Amino acid sequence: MRPVLILALALLLAWPMAVEAAVDRPLEDAALETRALRLHQEIRCLVCQGQSIGDSNAELAYDLRQLVRERLSAGDSDDAVLDYLHQRYGDFVLLEPPVNPGTYALWFGPPLLLVIGGLMVFLYHRRNRRPAAAVPAPLSEAERRALDALVGEDKP
Repeated sequence: MRPVLILALALLLAWPMAVEAAVDRPLEDAALETRALRLHQEIRCLVCQGQSIGDSNAELAYDLRQLVRERLSAGDSDDAVLDYLHQRYGDFVLLEPPVNPGTYALWFGPPLLLVIGGLMVFLYHRRNRRPAAAVPAPLSEAERRALDALVGEDKP
């Protein structure tokens, strides 16, 4: 029981240091910090994949936020920072990747699938459309007598 208490106490004491390590330290220059925050929303978290690094709590997102701040502090432009990350991590790091042959499926695939699916539904309904119920032609006198004769045979 005693080792468990010691471990719990050690974890409780280490918790503030772990939380402090992951806290972003904003830049002192407000204009640079505003640029950094805008860039954080354009860069994809490589761990979360559906979030920007500004919205993610992953350690890699924290590292990328710090990297963006360092590059801006060093005097890089916004485009230079994005180009640096793009060269290092590829198209995937950008939340809005460029339109090029490698990303055509990403940009044009969903609308193309939507058009193809709509076309398939249209053709399916067109092929399986049922014609309106046709009104049968009235029976001729000969057909009526034949019918009466058949129905008359079934009567007891």
